[in-house]
Amino acid sequence: MKKIFSLLILCFSIFVLAQVKPPFTGYRSFDIMKGYSGSGTPHYYLDVKKNGDVYFGYVQVNQASREETKEEVNVGKYAPNKVMKVHFKNYEETFFVKFDKNKIYMTDEKGTVQNLEGCCSASESIDKDTCNCESELYER
Repeated sequence: MKKIFSLLILCFSIFVLAQVKPPFTGYRSFDIMKGYSGSGTPHYYLDVKKNGDVYFGYVQVNQASREETKEEVNVGKYAPNKVMKVHFKNYEETFFVKFDKNKIYMTDEKGTVQNLEGCCSASESIDKDTCNCESELYER
């Protein structure tokens, strides 16, 4: 009887701990890789559902033809400090990110924030060779 009771408590504890609330729900846009002009740079976003599912997506408009390309992928449930692998099939683009209430960070597979030239804005690239790959999360 003690073993069954202990097992039930263990299962319940795991279930309760697994129900971690995300820092926000809803749509947030971000701009980690800085665009330098109106060249059709993709506009990235993440959408956190009430059940904890996290979706990443982008919308890109070709400036010449005005053709719009979109894609959205489910990357799983939110977990604090979890590194999420985002893979967009249209352009065979894969990157790793983690986020909190206010910011999103491009990381390596282990969660170390990247420091790259492409993460600098036009004004920063004059002063720096590389910049932290992070962005504010913007509400609509």
